[in-house]
Amino acid sequence: MTSSPATIQVGLVGFGIAGRYFHAPVIRAVPGLRLSAIVQRTLNTAAEMYRDVRVVPTVEDLLALDGIGLVVIATPNTTHAGIARRCLEAGRHVVIDKPFAPTASEAAPLIELARQAGRLLSVYHNRRWDGDFLTLQRLVRQGACGRPVMFESHFDRYRPGLRPGAWRERAEPGSGVLFDLGSHLVDQAVALFGLPEAVTADVRLEREGATADDAFDVMLHYPRTRALLRGTMLACEPGPRFVLHGTDGTYVKHHVDPQEERLKGGETVGGTGWGEEPRERWGILTRPSAGGFSSEPIPTAPGDYRGFYENIRDAIRGHATLAVTPQLALDVVRLLELAQESSRQGRTVTVTEIGERGND
Repeated sequence: MTSSPATIQVGLVGFGIAGRYFHAPVIRAVPGLRLSAIVQRTLNTAAEMYRDVRVVPTVEDLLALDGIGLVVIATPNTTHAGIARRCLEAGRHVVIDKPFAPTASEAAPLIELARQAGRLLSVYHNRRWDGDFLTLQRLVRQGACGRPVMFESHFDRYRPGLRPGAWRERAEPGSGVLFDLGSHLVDQAVALFGLPEAVTADVRLEREGATADDAFDVMLHYPRTRALLRGTMLACEPGPRFVLHGTDGTYVKHHVDPQEERLKGGETVGGTGWGEEPRERWGILTRPSAGGFSSEPIPTAPGDYRGFYENIRDAIRGHATLAVTPQLALDVVRLLELAQESSRQGRTVTVTEIGERGND
């Protein structure tokens, strides 16, 4: 198989859960991108799944290959900044799996490095392309609930047992549920409402033997709106995915976007009904009416993670503005750090000039 001149050859670093399920199949489904190489140090799963893709053991081997224009980093969080730096210095465009890095101090210098190198740098906040979030975002823009006053977002799971050896459950920077699932929730809230004025958080360990946080409640304070972001690994009955209360109505959405489940099930991205939800999973919009309230189901827009990589492709070609800028991704990391600080100190922490701190 050969690439056309317009095709962007992609190298994927890491073939764990993120690389195998959330990046490789999505990249393969986007016209104009070609998954040309994968870095996998051990096992042969990448070679077995993608026989037309070259598998190499190290980042150095990947960067030595001709034609790789974009490198996607899907490795443990502590390695993000170091690998990204090497790839940018080698003249490659870079996408990093969320979060940007375990700390803002590691992430911020990469923005200037990308600028100096004239290369694209972005972070895989793919949950902006969840169907339920796209639907909620449209309702907010349309003012369907009036002025938003309280937004609640859940990522609840039931996983009482720890996973021995899993880096996300070790007590190290960037591990734990806050940086894993909380990254998505914070990014979505910022996409909806912008940067908050303050953060109040409770980040904690709930499971027996846990050493990395496995539950959080984070409140983002806006002038006339609050955003409550919650996650836990001990929810036998998950809370609603989204609740939006406004001056003129309430929108409630249960169930998570189906793409993750379908990706892990091996379905082809973009197949029949991809990203669609059945009617029984649609959210409900309730508004005041004469004599009481009226409720109506709101069709969930089809989710499609290809939208992220289509934007990356078009931004590299100079045809689109980057949707997930590195500064926005850096703001997410800073807010996660402020949540940790708020929890440690047991108080509300004020957000001050967060947009300017990327140049520190």
